[in-house]
Amino acid sequence: MTVRDGAVTGQPRLLLGLAAVAVAFAAADTYVVVLALPDMMTSVGIPIDQLQRAAPIVSGFLLGYVAMLPLIGRIADLRGRVPVLVAALVLFAVGSLVTTLAYDMPTLVGGRFLQGVGGGGLVPATLALVADLYPANRRGVPLGIVSAVQELGSVVGPLFGAVVLAVADWRAIFLINLAVGLVLAAAIRGLRFGHQPQVSEGPGRGMRPIDRSKDGARPRPDAVGALLLLITLVTGALVFVRPTQILQDITWGQIFIPFAGDGRWLTPVGVIALAAALLLVVRCSTAARPLVALPGWVRSVREADVVGALFLAVALGGVILAFATADPKIQVFSDQGLWYLLGAALAAVAFVLHLRRAEAPLVPRGALRRTPAWGALLVSFFVGAALIAALIDIPLFARTTVYPDSQLMAALVLVRFLVALPVGAVLGGYLTRTLPAGVVAAVGLVLAAAGFLLMSRWGLTSLDDLSANVPLLVGGFGFGLALAPVNAAVLASTDDDVHGLASALVVVARMVGMLVGISALTTIGLRRYYAEQADLPTARSVCDGKSRCAEFTDLLRVAGIAQEHTVFAGAAVCALVGAVLALLLFRGAATRAVEPAHLLHTAG
Repeated sequence: MTVRDGAVTGQPRLLLGLAAVAVAFAAADTYVVVLALPDMMTSVGIPIDQLQRAAPIVSGFLLGYVAMLPLIGRIADLRGRVPVLVAALVLFAVGSLVTTLAYDMPTLVGGRFLQGVGGGGLVPATLALVADLYPANRRGVPLGIVSAVQELGSVVGPLFGAVVLAVADWRAIFLINLAVGLVLAAAIRGLRFGHQPQVSEGPGRGMRPIDRSKDGARPRPDAVGALLLLITLVTGALVFVRPTQILQDITWGQIFIPFAGDGRWLTPVGVIALAAALLLVVRCSTAARPLVALPGWVRSVREADVVGALFLAVALGGVILAFATADPKIQVFSDQGLWYLLGAALAAVAFVLHLRRAEAPLVPRGALRRTPAWGALLVSFFVGAALIAALIDIPLFARTTVYPDSQLMAALVLVRFLVALPVGAVLGGYLTRTLPAGVVAAVGLVLAAAGFLLMSRWGLTSLDDLSANVPLLVGGFGFGLALAPVNAAVLASTDDDVHGLASALVVVARMVGMLVGISALTTIGLRRYYAEQADLPTARSVCDGKSRCAEFTDLLRVAGIAQEHTVFAGAAVCALVGAVLALLLFRGAATRAVEPAHLLHTAG
């Protein structure tokens, strides 16, 4: 690594660029499924009018993305950023392959879960990589860039999905994911740079480079392992796809005949695939120079405290399922939501008890002891709670008012908000170099709140006016402005050996804030809607003619607007709470190039 005056040059900068591209692509995959969902449902036998049965496709991705993040972040601290980046990309590619070949709901959900784990793992590893490559007072801009490309995925994702679906089947989306994931993994793995993967020497004792001579970072190609992998992939693909020409062939078709029952894996080709996969695991566990150093990864998972990670995953999973499986139109939680939350609470208690007793816990003792560190989690939670209102309710408002028959036009209204967000993220990172992180974050969130308050005054035809762009651009810019300071504060206030974990927890806090925020704000908004609707006359008493029915429809739209106004106002409150917390809690974060105390000292 070449560092001159605090600036990173050479291949480490290329490494960070590739990692940022990977983050953007994985973020786009989060949103691309929205357009492809109807076709995905049909392909696994779910009728289009039973949308609730498709909820696991979305919640499965969220579970992988959020629940496993702390463990992955901790592994990135122990094993190194680059190995975790490569592994996350490979896992994302494998999940894309499984999703592409999925023939039923379980395999489709399983593929989305693997995509979530891989895509989510890229974020903390990349943020921690910024902390490794840049000193604390130079991290603002690269953190802003990473935040910008992550949010840019929310713009690119739907557009990417629309383009692919216009010319090909939904499976093409995930085939492209597979190709891009593998290319990025190979590019990052192939870089030759001086910055070695780091391993923790213990709590508070910093990091040391992994010994490449012992770890075999650049082994000779494992021909046997590669052959077993090829056999696994080819036979596994045959199990999933079952090509018609082979299936109907008198001779070759026998490889698809089950030994018992009707399971696909109890066939000759299925058994070969499972046997090859098992032999590959044995090979990677016992060979001197395997295709994948599996014992090293198992050791890293064990050192990262897999028991504590499982407790935390169950707690986060319970929260995710309680909110993500609910119908926000009628309920805050799903029908089983209270049970999910009870399980989450029990797992959280078990996690806290485990942290106190474990010798090397998932969250090392004192890792978040500084106020800006745990304060960043609180601020991130409220950022997520407010941001989700924009992502969900701006398009809903557009559909309720000026674009009732066009999902595309409603989505383009949101794009105006999202385009301003990356611009704010880069500028927020730049300002963090010279201004306190709390001030920058607070200004951004106040701007976001102002945007929401202006939105809460929109009327039936407001989106037809150019002035409607003002709250969209101001709100998006404000949210972007707040992202980099939050990440900078947590990285500046935690030790080097927990940067991956800390970055993961910030992302988790924001995702949980989104889930809780959309359920709570929608419920509050619906109360306003039903209150407005109660004052309306019944349809039978009004609809005695076309003009009167149109008038009644307009009255219903006004009630819907009142609901969205309430959601926007609630989001503004969340943003203001986040602004106050940032001002109060980020005061000790040393994120600036020149601290005020140093200026006073040099001034005499």
